Amino acid sequence: MKVLQILPQLNIGGVERGTLDLSKALIHKGHQSFVISGGGILVDELTQCGAKHYEIPVHIKSLRTLSLAKRLSETISSIDPDIVHVRSRMPAWVNYRAFKMLQKKPLLVSTFHGLYSFPIYSKVMSFVDHSIAISKTVERYILENYKLDKGDITVIPRGCDPLEFNNDVINPVDKANIIEEFPQIVGKKVLTIPGRITKWKGVAEFIDLLSLLDDNYHGLIVGPTAKSKKKYLNKLQNKVSSLNLEDKITFTGSRRDIANIYKISDIVFNLSQTPEPFGRTMIEAIACGAKVVGWNHGGASEILSELFPQGLVTLNHMNELLKTTNQVASSNSLPRENIFTANRMTNSTISLYQSLIS
Repeated sequence: MKVLQILPQLNIGGVERGTLDLSKALIHKGHQSFVISGGGILVDELTQCGAKHYEIPVHIKSLRTLSLAKRLSETISSIDPDIVHVRSRMPAWVNYRAFKMLQKKPLLVSTFHGLYSFPIYSKVMSFVDHSIAISKTVERYILENYKLDKGDITVIPRGCDPLEFNNDVINPVDKANIIEEFPQIVGKKVLTIPGRITKWKGVAEFIDLLSLLDDNYHGLIVGPTAKSKKKYLNKLQNKVSSLNLEDKITFTGSRRDIANIYKISDIVFNLSQTPEPFGRTMIEAIACGAKVVGWNHGGASEILSELFPQGLVTLNHMNELLKTTNQVASSNSLPRENIFTANRMTNSTISLYQSLIS
């Protein structure tokens, strides 16, 4: 079986990691994997596993990008794949035009990775033979917004790599380095909220929670800040200062050792104000043995209902969040074993491909 995946770029991110994981699984099972993207830092890792990469700048959000359709159609013809799998909207539009030029059309699959905010622009993701939704939340969104039958959608949750995210004991040297960097967490119950610094991620609500908790807790706000969000970061830092929480909350910035941060955390939070399509950080944290607390909506609700239901909290009910945090922190109960793995995701996807072909 020949599978061609098309995505914007191969840089760090959930879509990119899923593409790489699927390529590795395809090759491991004796299939051929091809990827078209605008390039990126993961290209070397992709080609080293045996996949072939074609660099076409399908990531640029411009009408000019549609002119790449002829080049794309020629590339698809030369590969002659059984399956073409589009993973993003701009590449999907280029592919839509390219398909019109193909004499021999392979099966076309799309993955809805999010709750897209522009349904007209996103409609191209439904112009396929079959769609994959990364959660039941996303499946509901597709059914409500596009003319697809339920039988044309398969829910395949994303997964994390157990080689990176697992409950192995943290290396003592790594733990010592974290404590040396953040001595303020010593003797405290560590609460962590991971994710980009942006308003909808619920960092402000996390700060409010810390203001209600006693001094036995310390909060870590872990994640990068885009240039466009610097003012919002300053606003959050001013909020921490105005509440006299400088000794109780630390902004760590982006971390490459996020798995170890999960392992030294007592609770990891997902307080996104809009429903998450999935909630990748939650399964990463649970895989590392951390307890997780989050609002009861979207993909976060699906994950917690499955693995740690006692961590569910009614959206924006701060008193309930406070009560749940104290209860979970003092409880000996741990999440169930993480079932949202990369292997499960890739096996389900390959099985879907085979069923569509047959």
